[in-house]
Amino acid sequence: MFQEAPPLWQNGPAPGSFYNFPNTTFNNLANSSDAIKHSQSPVTTATSIVALVYDKGVIIAGDLLGSYGSLARYRNCPRVMQINSNIILGAGGDYGDFQYVKALIDQKIINEECLDDGVKLKPKSLYCWLTRILYNRRSKFDPFWNNFVVGGIQDGTPFLGTVDKLGTAYEDKIICTGYGAHIVTPMLRAAMDKNPNIKKDEAKALMHKALEILFYRDARSYPKYQVATIDEIEGVQIDGPIDVAQNWQLANLIH
Repeated sequence: MFQEAPPLWQNGPAPGSFYNFPNTTFNNLANSSDAIKHSQSPVTTATSIVALVYDKGVIIAGDLLGSYGSLARYRNCPRVMQINSNIILGAGGDYGDFQYVKALIDQKIINEECLDDGVKLKPKSLYCWLTRILYNRRSKFDPFWNNFVVGGIQDGTPFLGTVDKLGTAYEDKIICTGYGAHIVTPMLRAAMDKNPNIKKDEAKALMHKALEILFYRDARSYPKYQVATIDEIEGVQIDGPIDVAQNWQLANLIH
C-alpha cells in the first residue's frame, strides 16, 4: 500500500510540498485559491511583423491570422493600426495581450485629446512609453507576450522602432519580428543596400514579396495581410486584406 514520504526534517515539508512558514500567509500556497498565478504560455498568437523606412515615410505589414496553438483558428485578426495622424503600430505575439495594450494606448490618445492643447502624441514618445510598460510587466514576471513595432513621422523625419516583451528596444531602418527576423531581414537589407532611397510603391512591392516568402516558409502565417503606410504627403493609409498569390508547383515532391 502506498505510504506518503516522511518530512525532510522535524515539522518540515514532505518531499514535493511547500514548507508552512509560521505566522505568514504563505501556508499551503500550492493548494490556495489566493495564490497569484501568471500565465507564461501565450494562447492565441500572431506571427511576424515586417517594417521598413522608405524615402518619405514608414511601411508596416502583418498577416491576419491568430493561431490557437498550431491551429489556424482566427483568420481576421488585424495587427497593424493607426494611432493618430503621426503614428502607426504593428504587433506580434499574444493577441489578447495586444488587445489589452491597444486599449491602454486608445485611452492614452483620448486623454491627450481631452487636454485640447494642440499637441499630438509623437512616435518616439509612444515608443519610449511602451518600453516602460513592457519592462514594468516583465519585472513583475508577468510580461506582455508581444513585439511592438512603432512607425511614424516626427519633425518631418521617418521613425521606426521596436520593443519586445522584455522591454528591449532599438531603432532601425528595417525591422522584422518573429520568424521574419530570420527569413526576411536578409532580403530586405539586400534590397535596401541596392536602393537606399526606396520609393513607396517599391516598398509596397517589397512588403508583398516578404509576406509571400513568410507564407511559404512560416507554418503560422496566412495568405491575407494588411499594410499600413505613413508619410507627410498622403498621411496614414491602411490597405487590405491583400491576398498572397499562391503557386505550389515548387512542391514537386507532393503528389
